[in-house]
Amino acid sequence: MTDIENKDKVTKTEEEWRQMLSAEEFEVTRRAGTERPFTGVYWNEERDGKYMCKCCDSELFDSSTKFDAGCGWPSFYAPLESDSVINREDNTLGMRRIEVLCAKCDAHLGHVFPDGPQPTGLRYCMNSASLNLELS
Repeated sequence: MTDIENKDKVTKTEEEWRQMLSAEEFEVTRRAGTERPFTGVYWNEERDGKYMCKCCDSELFDSSTKFDAGCGWPSFYAPLESDSVINREDNTLGMRRIEVLCAKCDAHLGHVFPDGPQPTGLRYCMNSASLNLELS
């Protein structure tokens, strides 16, 4: 990462994150937790808008790419911009997955799977606790 890219990175102490987030939001975004399926506020959301990072307000997903995957979490077939998220290998829980992080603040958002619809064939399975919806 260049110095120019690094200057835009949002960094806070653990205590600062705890003060601005609920206990569940902190567990999901800063500790890579997962909310239970069918419990998050956006799993069945159908209104138009942009989904923003709960921690830094970066634009991450557009409602036009959201689809019902039947999994109980908000699912998208593509991020708003390819550089708005970072993918990294996650080998926790005895399985190999690809974790999705906010590129600006490293918040854990969820995981991406290769079983989504066209045009990408991807399913970005996100936690509602890591997102805010800004209505159009």
